[in-house]
Amino acid sequence: MSDTSPLDKELRPLSAEPIPDELFARLRAENLARWPTGAEVDLDEAVDYHLSLPNHKRLPWVLRRAEAEGRCLTQPRGGCGTLELQIELMKALDADGLADVVPTTTDSYTRNERWEQALAGIAESDKAGRSMLNGFPMVNYGPRRTRKLIDAIDKPGIVLSGTSMPRLTGEVGYAAGYTGYLGSGLAYVTSYTKEMSIEDAIRNYQYLDRLVALYRDRGVELHRRQPGFLTGTNIPPSIAIVTCVIDALLAAAQGVKSYGLEMGQTLHLIQDAAAIRACKELAQDYLRRAGYDDVSTPVISLHWMGAWPHDEAQCAALIAYGGTLAAIGGATGVTTKTIHEPFGIPTPQINAEGLRMTRMAIYLARQIRLDDHPEFTAEVDLIKREARPILDKTLELGDGDIAVGTVRACEAGVVDIPWSPSRHVRGRVMPARDADGYLRIFDPGDMPFDKEVLELHAEGLRRRAEREGVPCDRDLAVSSVYEISEPLARLSPSIAE
Repeated sequence: MSDTSPLDKELRPLSAEPIPDELFARLRAENLARWPTGAEVDLDEAVDYHLSLPNHKRLPWVLRRAEAEGRCLTQPRGGCGTLELQIELMKALDADGLADVVPTTTDSYTRNERWEQALAGIAESDKAGRSMLNGFPMVNYGPRRTRKLIDAIDKPGIVLSGTSMPRLTGEVGYAAGYTGYLGSGLAYVTSYTKEMSIEDAIRNYQYLDRLVALYRDRGVELHRRQPGFLTGTNIPPSIAIVTCVIDALLAAAQGVKSYGLEMGQTLHLIQDAAAIRACKELAQDYLRRAGYDDVSTPVISLHWMGAWPHDEAQCAALIAYGGTLAAIGGATGVTTKTIHEPFGIPTPQINAEGLRMTRMAIYLARQIRLDDHPEFTAEVDLIKREARPILDKTLELGDGDIAVGTVRACEAGVVDIPWSPSRHVRGRVMPARDADGYLRIFDPGDMPFDKEVLELHAEGLRRRAEREGVPCDRDLAVSSVYEISEPLARLSPSIAE
């Protein structure tokens, strides 16, 4: 199922331009009629509720304050199959985990708009007395009952959607009182779907971003966020940043003013810190060039998104190190995982433990920065040199229109995503770790990286192959994917061995 409206495509050619008011009103009516709980969405009532919230439950305000104070906020993931279980989870994350931002992750049926099956999952969860879904079926519960989740916590709530089809989930979530929503047109379609076109995904998120602007026109500021972790498989920072900037430009064109940018951790301290700095600076640069000088773009660092080890001690090290990376890198927030990451969905208690572990690491690293470190400044410059040619070519292909340019860039391989399931990107670009632990480009595919930059990458990869006594071929990329999940005895054998 796809929530892309035929009416949208019929009456509006693809463009970054804001969706016209009259058309947007028709699109909203069409969208809200797709499931019974859509009739509960009352914009006037939702606006009144949002305006009644204290500042500390409004995500844009909380993020601005964190940036001003140089703080790194903590936010987990988490979703359960019934309202009662989700309330229990969110209370635990708020009170026991000391989360600064409390999430609601939607289930897979909801992400794919299979609401009838989500309804059956709720019934099965009630019968079993435990969650039989991997997230919260927000559309099935509707905005009125979902609002009980916002009332149960004393922090801002964010919807973690994992979908390229956000139109109805976004309406329900914002009407329920959530002040943030994660997802974007380019990043999610290339991460999670095979058949949906880049154009359809862009249109779907233009709807959501236009909805955020509608709330803003009524005095309510809402937050949107871009999932730059992509396929979660060793994504080089420059590729993540390219998607961040493109999606930020698309959102700003629809009127979004608070837009978070997520960066999955590479687990290299200097590269992660440089990525956070380069992401923020490049996003602001391209937004200002496009005439958007009032868009806030906080950068959120994400705990390791690749394969995890099955040893809880190794997992604990990844969690603490991830908090350290985020703090030293100057991230505005960090999205956390738990020691149960390789085994399945964590209990509320384990989820809260992962939050506290991360928060302690942030506290210990709170005053450390790499600003004057020569390797850090060199890496910031290198990441920018990698990203700019891709962004500039994308804008050129669209004759300045980022929506049109993105579709054409994906078709041409100018924008590409490693290990993407999408049929609408080439999937030829291949990263690998080099001799120093940096994520580098092994095969650029058709992406227009600077030749000198690629030679720097190749030199580091050659040194790794020589050190390990292996060929400098694609096996370097494959072994890099599984590296962190290996047993500790293999990663770091004893001297006796």
